[in-house]
Amino acid sequence: MAADLKTKGLSDAAYGAAVEWTRRVHAEYRSAALTAHLVHRLVQIGASSDLVREAMAVVDDELRHAEDAAKVRAQAASRCRHPIPAAAPLDREALKYPRQWDPLELDVADACVETFCLGETVAVPLFIQMRAGATVPIARDALDRIVVDEVRHRDFGWLLLETLLAGSEGRLVREFVAAELPGMCARLAASYARLKDDTQMAPAVRAWGLIPGAEYAQALARAANREYRPRLVALGFSGAALSGLDALEALAS
Repeated sequence: MAADLKTKGLSDAAYGAAVEWTRRVHAEYRSAALTAHLVHRLVQIGASSDLVREAMAVVDDELRHAEDAAKVRAQAASRCRHPIPAAAPLDREALKYPRQWDPLELDVADACVETFCLGETVAVPLFIQMRAGATVPIARDALDRIVVDEVRHRDFGWLLLETLLAGSEGRLVREFVAAELPGMCARLAASYARLKDDTQMAPAVRAWGLIPGAEYAQALARAANREYRPRLVALGFSGAALSGLDALEALAS
């Protein structure tokens, strides 16, 4: 993440941008692979064709994002004074969801909540924040597309969760989400909390669509308060199931 750039003492804006956009290429490609795996599971559980097609559209979006990120990375690299480190190969085992729960609807719910309801929901304000400071045209164009697509990805996740809760295994799905959600939130809080002290970033680096780590943490806190909590309450979750949101909201302090 952007926080890593500061710790390495990188002063060259293009170099920092190239390193970060390389990470984003991997992240977007991984998202495409995971969603493709989810598509197969949606077919297996007999999800509606509309939901399956929407998931397939997400795969296509993520592949385009990876392609756009690669173009930004290439332009940034062309302006660097130093060679860009070669990207590590992708871990193929990390490009699929493990089979952990029975019935399969619980594995689908696991992916839906952690990847989409939590991950894609916070991605919307994060990419809006990145776009706000982006003035390099190729980075701005990539972020324009990503912001539009992430809204659809977020909405897909919440629609899928609502559909699972209303389905034949809805009771089990509700119990599963209520039990697993606090742990999901704890993992998210731990990941973002380490970024809180990274508050500074030069405008020349922001111009490439990067933000300091503290802004990642603040965006997550706002998402927990304005998105996660009201959406989960509207779906009937309360009490202990929502306890993990407190740690996320505290990241704003």
